[in-house]
Order: sequence, then C-alpha cells, then structure tokens
Amino acid sequence: MLKKGKRQRKLKGTVEELKSIENRLSIILEDLKEKIEKLKNERAELIEEIDALKREEKRRKGFLENEIDFLREEIEELKKTLGKS
Repeated sequence: MLKKGKRQRKLKGTVEELKSIENRLSIILEDLKEKIEKLKNERAELIEEIDALKREEKRRKGFLENEIDFLREEIEELKKTLGKS
C-alpha cells in the first residue's frame, strides 16, 4: 500500500511538471507567433520600400538618359558651329 501512495505522488508530480512544461511551451508558442507576425509586416514594408526605390531608380535613369541625349546634341551643335568658324 505504501508503494502505491508513492507511485501516485510521483505520478501526480510528473503530471504537474508536464502541465508546467505545457504552459511554458504555450507562452513560447504565442511569443513566436507574435514575432512571426511582426516579421511578416516588416517584410511587407521592406518590399514596398524596395518597389518605391525601383520606381525612383527608373525615373532618375530616364531623366539622366534624356540629359545625356541633350548634352550630346549640344556637343554636336557646338562642333558644327566651331567647324564653320
């Protein structure tokens, strides 16, 4: 009979320990879910920022290409003008 009581106390202690572990794991799981959600939001913001930078790059590239074309035409005009003098 004494052995049965010890086994029950040991089993009860084990069950309590398992419940404690389960509670800690539940807290860790919730924390991880929050962190994952934050990372997803941050990722979406970064993708949006990258897209904005790409659009700005295209805009600037177009502007610079136009500026280069204009300067080339101006050089050609100067060459013609200086060649005629």
